[in-house]
Amino acid sequence: MSQKTLQNYIPALTGVRAMAAYLVFISHFGYIFDDYLPQSVQKFLREFHIGVTIFFVLSGFLIAFRYYDNFSLSKLWFKKYLKNRVARIYPMYAILTSGAFVYYAFTHQQAIVEGLQPVVAFIMNIVFLRGFFDDLKFTGIAQGWSLTVEECFYFSAPFMFYFAKKYGKAWLQPFVITGTGALLVLIFSHINFYGFFGNFTFMMLFTFLGRCFEFFSGMLLALYVRKKGLTRTNNFKFTYLGFALIFACVWLMSVLPILPGNSFGQQHPLGIITNNYLLAIAITVFFYGLITEDGTILKGILSNKFVELLGKSSYIFYLIHLGYMYNMLNTGVNWLNDAVFNLYDKWGVDWVSPFQNEQLNLLYLFITLNGIAILLFKNIEEPLNHYIRQSDFLVKNTPRNLESEAALINR
Repeated sequence: MSQKTLQNYIPALTGVRAMAAYLVFISHFGYIFDDYLPQSVQKFLREFHIGVTIFFVLSGFLIAFRYYDNFSLSKLWFKKYLKNRVARIYPMYAILTSGAFVYYAFTHQQAIVEGLQPVVAFIMNIVFLRGFFDDLKFTGIAQGWSLTVEECFYFSAPFMFYFAKKYGKAWLQPFVITGTGALLVLIFSHINFYGFFGNFTFMMLFTFLGRCFEFFSGMLLALYVRKKGLTRTNNFKFTYLGFALIFACVWLMSVLPILPGNSFGQQHPLGIITNNYLLAIAITVFFYGLITEDGTILKGILSNKFVELLGKSSYIFYLIHLGYMYNMLNTGVNWLNDAVFNLYDKWGVDWVSPFQNEQLNLLYLFITLNGIAILLFKNIEEPLNHYIRQSDFLVKNTPRNLESEAALINR
């Protein structure tokens, strides 16, 4: 594999996005299989939230690989950079978040607003501010809290690059940033303002200040690959080693005691260390294998064209797999189940409904959510991505810029 090929596109890393989104899906709905699984397996599946960490490490890698060598803190460069980030993340987030508040208008589901005025909650969500408040982090689209973390990284990355180039020792930066987070907790933990940096667990698990090491792991991998290249003198399979280490971290979190008031081993102090640091290193090893090795089974699966499509649409899948979209689909499945039994009653038969099994229903919903995600990706996300990148939003585009941006649409 050449350096040029890596710069243009990495199909396996697109497939990884689908894997990450599906792991999060399992962590949210694995409880449906609890009656059939030992408690140890239930706890293991519950820790599949690690998909979020995979997303964070991947973002760190891609942003550093794409921008580290050509970044500038000039106004023009920053506008171009923000334009690309807005095109990639914001349109679907804004559309789907707006959908959540339309859903609230009809259902008054309090989890969407958490006691706030709907207009205030909407503004807090649409500008990503809710992610700084422990009490508000799950408002709107609950899993969207991670987008606040991503956006903080996007805004911070150019300055991280600057300090890394000017002073070296980039590995020190995440500890300085997390130390800043700890200081904020010490200041604000005694101020009851919707949980703004209200406790250390929130800061470490739900804010960029606590989770910055995951992005730095990806960044350092990108810098290492740029410096050393992709040719290795050994045939050691880092892909398999990293994959095994990832699930070793999952197992470690699953056997930790769950503290009172918590739901996951991840929330234990050792779980935080495992999730934010050890897991990030394991994922980095896995990614290093994916980008430097050919012929592994995992890379073949993740590079498959269909898996690649699932990866491209995984951002939408992640945003709709939990919340109002899932709720509406689940209501529809329940309605179908009732309709089937009403039909059986009319026919005078005692047959099994294809929608009465909770586990099968979850499979139907999983497939349907993927279908919706692909349709939205093809017809809304991708066209909007193209349109914004090729528009004069923030900075006027030139023919040369249009040509260079064309290869980056799905980055």
